[in-house]
Amino acid sequence: MQRGRYAALAIAAVVIVVGIPLWWKTTETYRAWLPFSEISELDSLQLQLSVDIEVVFSRGTLTPEQQKKFPLSHVNQKEHQFLSLSCLLLPPTEADLSLHMLSESSCGSVVVYVIPESAALLPEDVKVYVGQRRTALLRSPPFKSSWSLKEVLSNLDMEVEQVVSTMSFSHQDIVAALSDRVRMAKVTKESMADSMRAIKSSPGYEITFSLLNPDPRSHSLHWDIEGAVQSCIQPLLNKLAPIANFSVDSQILYYAVLGVNPRFDNSVSAYTLSADSLSHVINPVEARLGSNAASSNPVLNFLLYVPDSHHSPLFIRDHSKREVPSNAFHSPRWGGIMVYNVNEMYGPEAERPVDININMAKVMGVFLAQLRLMLGVQHTHPPTGFVLQSPGSAGLADWELDRLLWSRSVENIATASTTITSLAQLLDQIGNIVINDNIAQQVSSAVTSLQSAVAELEAGNLAFALQYSREAILASERAFFDPSLLHLLYFPDDQKFAIYIPLFLPMCVPIVLSLLKIVSEAKKKRADKQAKSD
Repeated sequence: MQRGRYAALAIAAVVIVVGIPLWWKTTETYRAWLPFSEISELDSLQLQLSVDIEVVFSRGTLTPEQQKKFPLSHVNQKEHQFLSLSCLLLPPTEADLSLHMLSESSCGSVVVYVIPESAALLPEDVKVYVGQRRTALLRSPPFKSSWSLKEVLSNLDMEVEQVVSTMSFSHQDIVAALSDRVRMAKVTKESMADSMRAIKSSPGYEITFSLLNPDPRSHSLHWDIEGAVQSCIQPLLNKLAPIANFSVDSQILYYAVLGVNPRFDNSVSAYTLSADSLSHVINPVEARLGSNAASSNPVLNFLLYVPDSHHSPLFIRDHSKREVPSNAFHSPRWGGIMVYNVNEMYGPEAERPVDININMAKVMGVFLAQLRLMLGVQHTHPPTGFVLQSPGSAGLADWELDRLLWSRSVENIATASTTITSLAQLLDQIGNIVINDNIAQQVSSAVTSLQSAVAELEAGNLAFALQYSREAILASERAFFDPSLLHLLYFPDDQKFAIYIPLFLPMCVPIVLSLLKIVSEAKKKRADKQAKSD
């Protein structure tokens, strides 16, 4: 009897002293440290953007007395921007329209060259000329010789701010970049429309050009897509290299038809597609396009559709029933489709199939405009008196690139902040999710990159801000989509009890009953001793 008691006590002691701590330690959820305090501060993140602006006065703009009063530099702090106004005196031979010689400004900065009011460099009705790079010519407003430095600068501030809003960023641009992440009070219809057209920020994009030939028996189509991409699209992609990586491919799809039947219009003797039917065109065609399952990058599709001989010519009409000049349309965040009519290139007696060489310059002009919209290059509406130089063969002016970089940097910061904050809330609510060292490292890296990106934006270092914001969004997405965070790997507490009870209950019942019996016998002996002593 005594031996059984000792055995029960020994087993109970081993279970309590060794078994329970060992079980607790081996089933403990490993949760690496996360900077929750710094993550919580991301909810109230305040962005302050600054632009370096250099204003250069050409000789003849100021009187000799005003030139003597001007310091080498003057800093004017605005509510949203920091305008650094530097006064440099240029000889007339250097103040010309060769803006490409004056474009040594850094990414995100703006240089404004102020020329005399009577200068013949600009037409009379032109107040500001914006070049392809980060420079602009500004016709000087009338300055009185008696004006002080403060009066000269205050008279120039409004024109400079208009140039900055055109070449750099505006409040509406930033609001549009945050429209999907943060609730903002007022967004113009145009800014919201541009934001809805543009595909969201991503580390990479896949661009696919497809030629749709629904009637290969009648048309033998030839397109120099490789040469067209190199001459028209690649210069744009080269300038956008700091934003993302791009891959371009092409394909020809035979017997690919539209998902709707065009209607014949007797008034123009042509087939037409109404604006209401365009939404039904994409889905049937998209099924034929295929996709790269190995890549998670968004895909931009650009389709060139050559109607068959039975539905030619084919024209697209807008909501006002007018023909679209480009005969093309685009779907926001998906791509664009252009209809290319070839019925006038051959007669009814031509031998079939007819060899047709597609005018790639015409086609790529349309696709380039659509690609700019898809990538977020917003359409600029300059004030009256502004003239914007065409970006030329590059497809994108330097200041347009800067506008896009500002928007993408802010969008990346907002996206990464939302991702990290959501992940922190998820890990805080579900305490049994394992936080391994890799996730902790990615989260810490994302937070550090976010802080660096915000600091660089405040300092006006746009290139570094974009780089840090890209690192932040990559690290945040790697942490959020880590396979170890799959919900199927974790079980509710009631399921854990359902697993543990059948294992531990048969072992614990005899031990507990033995301990209760030992306690009961000990109490009985103590009561008997007290009774004998009494």
